[in-house]
Amino acid sequence: MNVQQTIESKLAAALSPDHLEVINESDQHNVPANSETHFKVVIVAGDFEDQRKVARHQAVYGLLAQELAGPVHALALHTYTLGEWTERHAEAPLSPPCLGGSKSES
Repeated sequence: MNVQQTIESKLAAALSPDHLEVINESDQHNVPANSETHFKVVIVAGDFEDQRKVARHQAVYGLLAQELAGPVHALALHTYTLGEWTERHAEAPLSPPCLGGSKSES
């Protein structure tokens, strides 16, 4: 199982989400081809009701501790309740472009 599949499997099993997207965004960064280092996760789960965003993120970080300690360098999290997801018209924000480790905006 690759890293993306592992992330999907762990989150699905633990949170039984209404919606889950795990997007490998590594190709948008300065990493070798076929890397699995940068991910965007969009997750809609009933478990997030009555939780602040920080608590939601902490829950996901806890579930993915092994991946974050190893191959995953960056994890963009978008965590929603079903009501929040509906209000957003089922759309998560786009990721900003990568400027690279030594690049900066001019």
